[in-house]
Amino acid sequence: MVLSSFPAGAQEFASDSAVRVILGGRIGARRGMGFVVAALERGKPPRIYTAGISGIAGLPLDSNTVFEIGSITKVFATSLLADMVARGEVKLDDPVSKFLPRGVRVPSRGGKHITLEHLATQTSGLPRLPSNLRVVDQQNPYASYTVDELYQFLSTFALTRDPGSQYLYSNLGMGLLGHVLALRAGKSYETLLKERILDPLGMNDTRIELTPAMKSRMAQGFSSVGEPVKAWDLPTLAGAGALRSTAADMLRFLAASLDSTSHPLGRVLAQARKPRHDADVPRNRIGLGWNIVEVFGTTATWHNGGTGGFRAFIGIDEPRQRGVILLANASVVPDDIAFHLLEPKVPLDLAPAPTRPGPEIALDAAKLEAFPGTYEISPDLRITITKEGAALFAQGTNQPRFRLYAESETKFFLRDADAQITFVKDASGKVSELILHQGGANIPGKRVAP
Repeated sequence: MVLSSFPAGAQEFASDSAVRVILGGRIGARRGMGFVVAALERGKPPRIYTAGISGIAGLPLDSNTVFEIGSITKVFATSLLADMVARGEVKLDDPVSKFLPRGVRVPSRGGKHITLEHLATQTSGLPRLPSNLRVVDQQNPYASYTVDELYQFLSTFALTRDPGSQYLYSNLGMGLLGHVLALRAGKSYETLLKERILDPLGMNDTRIELTPAMKSRMAQGFSSVGEPVKAWDLPTLAGAGALRSTAADMLRFLAASLDSTSHPLGRVLAQARKPRHDADVPRNRIGLGWNIVEVFGTTATWHNGGTGGFRAFIGIDEPRQRGVILLANASVVPDDIAFHLLEPKVPLDLAPAPTRPGPEIALDAAKLEAFPGTYEISPDLRITITKEGAALFAQGTNQPRFRLYAESETKFFLRDADAQITFVKDASGKVSELILHQGGANIPGKRVAP
């Protein structure tokens, strides 16, 4: 969605009835399982809306229901960075290597070293994910990644662009930021985040490790087609997406962000939202982790998040001093709703519900031998197909590996996302390409390696 192209104008915040219609319609169209939305205008009490189900018998959806917030974790990591800068503990232009153990080589290029600011503004040049990410559990892809593997990747990776020169979204980079800040403080990342950000704001239900009370209020996560999935754990790359939270807690963070004088952390949070670098879309910028976009004559500062079974969004309308939190327990992207609530002129996405794949059929292991290889979707994206026993797997460039399930002898689907792959044979009967079906698009990829 290219928001910067919309014309100027201003709209009042959406009415209660409009919000309920939108959420109810999304549930009715099977484009979500449950939603909790919180809206806040400075000087007014918050508004809370719910729709759908938590997925746990007897657990209501309300402002205290716990959700994974995925990559919204990144703006907490960058807020922590802003706090440590304000205290004089680190500087934005400190090289990352300054805080890592001796023997860990951080890649550099053109005489430029990766700094803390490069990590926080997604301009480090590091890839989205490390190539040595071993996925032991397909439904919990980051859980097995270790600090030693992180160090090994950094020590062997060669940058393809100078640090600071270009925006490139990187979960790896933000995970590394959280890691080095924890090393600088000499304590765990979660402990540091609690002491500096969460506890001062009264965010007692925002944690990486669930407290017993949070466990009792944790929603079930679902795939885009409504199948229950596991929660995610990110022990090494926690700064990229490990937090769980509630709408009530996120409102505390939002309130401190809207009024920089209402809390001692307000000025720190404001520094994190200051534009610092161009992003990957014209007229879009990035602060310390925050995305900043001009939309209908106002400025939206936002971040979203997604895990295997959850989606989340936080957005701030800076000029009009209002904000939105949206938490969802299915991996169907709801960002259009949040943007629309911030600015009603932003259109809603009326795409049809994701198609439930299947039913799965069993294929003999010998029939799967035709598919392994590398397929080029674009110069920056290749999908590698591998086979283990009677199971087939797909892995995109710098992405986790996912298992494929057969619908026919040539068509396969993912259980963890609304995506399918069809293999195409040439005149000789050999598989020559695949077609990736995702988001309504059918994208071919030629086979470029056996």
